[in-house]
Amino acid sequence: MAKLSFDQFAAMLDRAVDRIPSRFLRDLTGGFNLREGKKREGEYYILGEYIEDGIGGCLIMFYYGSFVGLLEDEPYDCWEAEIADTVLHELQHHLESLAGCDDLARKEIEELAV
Repeated sequence: MAKLSFDQFAAMLDRAVDRIPSRFLRDLTGGFNLREGKKREGEYYILGEYIEDGIGGCLIMFYYGSFVGLLEDEPYDCWEAEIADTVLHELQHHLESLAGCDDLARKEIEELAV
C-alpha cells in the first residue's frame, strides 16, 4: 500500500482521539497536535510525545513523517493500529503525570539503555 497522505493520517488520528472519554483529557490544555516532519532519537523514530511546558501547558504531539518512515509500505490497518497505540501511549504519559508518577517514562529509558 502507498503511504497515507498527511490529510488521511490527520483524519485517522482525529478518529482515534475522538474515542477518548473527555474525563481522561483533564489538564491537557494544549490538546493533540500534528506536525508534518519526523523526529528521531538515534535510530528510533519518535511517533509522538507528551510535552509539559510551563508556558504552553500540557500537549501531545504526533509526527507524521515518523509514521511514514516506520510504516510507509504497510497496509491501512497497520497505520490505524499504530496510531491508536501511540495515542494511548502518549495519553498514559499524561495520566501518569497527573497522578505524580512516571513509570512509563522510566520503562522507556530502561528500554533505550539496552
